[in-house]
Amino acid sequence: METIEMTCIVCPNGCALKVQAEDGEILDVMGNSCMRGYAYAQTEVQNPTRMLTSTVEVIGGELPRVSVKTQKEIPKGRLMECARQLKGVAAEAPVNIGDVVVQNIAETGIDVVATVNVPKKTSFL
Repeated sequence: METIEMTCIVCPNGCALKVQAEDGEILDVMGNSCMRGYAYAQTEVQNPTRMLTSTVEVIGGELPRVSVKTQKEIPKGRLMECARQLKGVAAEAPVNIGDVVVQNIAETGIDVVATVNVPKKTSFL
């Protein structure tokens, strides 16, 4: 049996968790002050996931880049692969919040979407 120590990041309490596991199966979670911490510990040990946030270039926009994020969490082990796929991606202005910038990033079934509006650049003569 192994004991895994971690800090819960679900809420500001930052509970110090101790997870007892054997062969990938969770036997006990200690130190959590709520059930969200218990669920976090199970997920973090068995199938850790993260949101990916980044920026991509905007062509013809008032801003040179737009912030983006995955629509939901992706497997932690695929973060770098997904980040590499974002390198060199460019969106054409206008870009609106929620616009899909990359579909099915790294074949995860998860899209990358814009998180801010970037209007088209206007030129004044």
